[in-house]
Amino acid sequence: MAADAPNPPGQDRRPHPWRVEGAPPGHNQTPEPPKQRPAWFRFGWMLLVLLAINWVISSVLLAPPQRTSVSYTFFLTQVTAANVSEITSTGDTIEGQFTKKVSYTPSGETKAEEVERFTTQRPSFADDNLFAQLQANNVPVNANPPDAPAPVWQQLLVGFGPTILLVGLFYWISRRAAAGLGGGGLGGFGKSRAKLYQPETGPRTTFADVAGIEEVEQEVTEIVDFLREPEKYRRLGAQIPHGVLLSGPPGTGKTLLARAVAGEAQVPFFSIAASEFIEAIVGVGASRVRDLFEQAKKVAPSIVFIDELDAIGRSRGGAQSFGGNDERDQTLNQILTEMDGFTGSEGVVVIAATNRAEILDTALLRPGRFDRRVTVSPPDLRGRRAILAVHTRGVPVAPGVDLDALASATPGMVGADLKNLVNEAALLAARREHDMVQMADFTDSLEKIVLGTVRGIMLTQEERERTAFHESGHALLGMLTPGADPVRKISIIPRGQALGVTFQNPATDRYGYSAKYLRGRIIGALGGRAAEEVVYGDMTTGAESDLDQVSNIARQMVGRWGMSEAIGPVTVLPPPGQESPLGLDGVAPATKELIDAEVRKIVDECYAEALELLRAHRAQLNSLAGKLLQSETLDEDDAYAAAGIDRDTAPGAVARGEAPGTHPAPGIPAAPAFPESAAPAPNGTGLPTP
Repeated sequence: MAADAPNPPGQDRRPHPWRVEGAPPGHNQTPEPPKQRPAWFRFGWMLLVLLAINWVISSVLLAPPQRTSVSYTFFLTQVTAANVSEITSTGDTIEGQFTKKVSYTPSGETKAEEVERFTTQRPSFADDNLFAQLQANNVPVNANPPDAPAPVWQQLLVGFGPTILLVGLFYWISRRAAAGLGGGGLGGFGKSRAKLYQPETGPRTTFADVAGIEEVEQEVTEIVDFLREPEKYRRLGAQIPHGVLLSGPPGTGKTLLARAVAGEAQVPFFSIAASEFIEAIVGVGASRVRDLFEQAKKVAPSIVFIDELDAIGRSRGGAQSFGGNDERDQTLNQILTEMDGFTGSEGVVVIAATNRAEILDTALLRPGRFDRRVTVSPPDLRGRRAILAVHTRGVPVAPGVDLDALASATPGMVGADLKNLVNEAALLAARREHDMVQMADFTDSLEKIVLGTVRGIMLTQEERERTAFHESGHALLGMLTPGADPVRKISIIPRGQALGVTFQNPATDRYGYSAKYLRGRIIGALGGRAAEEVVYGDMTTGAESDLDQVSNIARQMVGRWGMSEAIGPVTVLPPPGQESPLGLDGVAPATKELIDAEVRKIVDECYAEALELLRAHRAQLNSLAGKLLQSETLDEDDAYAAAGIDRDTAPGAVARGEAPGTHPAPGIPAAPAFPESAAPAPNGTGLPTP
């Protein structure tokens, strides 16, 4: 009919223009709920069972206690002894109670029992004038039944009271479930635990609170614009993305970006961690997913944010899957259906965050579910400067604080690290009773974050000298090795688990690493061990973390980056953290032996070069170590001066192509390169993947 014809193009007047594919016509109307049996029918059978159980219990509880059957002769003996308090006679049956408990042995038995309430049978041939004896002993003879039932109010209270309470409890639970307050069944297991943030309540997070990831911000701006002005896109036939997957290292601002999208779009925002879907009860996860999307559809347009999606989105049927249809698979299947199933999702945009996008199921990543995949990378120099500006907005910063220098001294740090840096500096300034946060507060806080708190331990003079030569070996090789990162600071003050540390960081952010640079890193890391051998002729445990870094870099050069002629340009080792738990990595034993041999070859060549350089510059090594023993800490200028090396003409600076006078502000530490550790030492940080 004409009324059922679709609207002409450009004249779609549906009140919800954010509809996505899969929604049936007339979705704005409330669908007719399926017919269900009335509530009284659901509870009727349970009510009958409870009434029957309570009636049986009440009959047992209210029933009189048992009476012991005694012989008539024994009864007469107790009457003569005046030990009968009262009796009731019905025909020849006599029931009563003794004044005191007496011991009675039934006929044919040897074990006696204590009797207080009794019953006996008077023989028909007895001629003992029993009534006269009872009167003589003042025993009352009752005409009422001895075991009269309890009052009616007691029977009703015990028989129906528990049932009434249970029925009231079930009714209260059903009402709360219908109202959406605590439903989802008894205990609310199937109810979603997502937190709802309404745009009109509380402070909103906007894009002004997000810095350093402008390119990612542009990717999600279209979603905000679509939720605000859907007609602009619908006129061109565009549809809103079903989902946006934010992936990247921890602390890069994925959750903050999702909240900023909700704040800018001014729509309801549901936030939940993926692990909150999973329970021990099978089917609860899928039920919570259904409930979450039902709530989101009621207030559409809305945003659902699922944090740590890999908790339930892991690829099905992989090596770590031991079952066919477990709870995690059911939850994942329900999410797939809700995002792009038969009926579709009405105005619900799903934003998910994960640190491990490579292990997610392929069904999640296809267009129609997560249409847009956005990588949130650590910020560059300009991004770190913008992030520091955001986090210092509410902090009284002294005029001499140079945020540009701080940004250049923190390569590799993400937004969470920079926020923590600002907070630690503010706490340190408060302890020092400063009115404003000064540059020294920032630099000292950065040292504390990177190395840990200063340890108040007393080193012997021999240990101090050995530590000084160890760190001087790192620093001197960093100055002499072409392409090495410049030395920023040397210290022999114990911090955390390290007895000393040498700071090196690049002047600019690095995104790729050459084989020559990596060998320079290995030579510098072996400088402490080489210095000990050159000076003392032996070695200590202080190089443990250095050797961890050396092994990690060399193994990745051979097994992942194709920097070995024997292995060739192939990848034979999995990325760190993705190794098979059972060792089933598909690498032949002969290949593993070849990898070990190549790693050993690289390390031996670099160690030999480190020894050669330090022996050739022994005088500079002694000078640097002596100055370090006097001052305990040397900044960049002092370190190069103590070694007698011109920073602008040093082999490392020349290879880097630095122009004189272009160095970052001295005295600002970066990530530690080669800490000398007190055994046991933490593992080395290794090298980021280019």
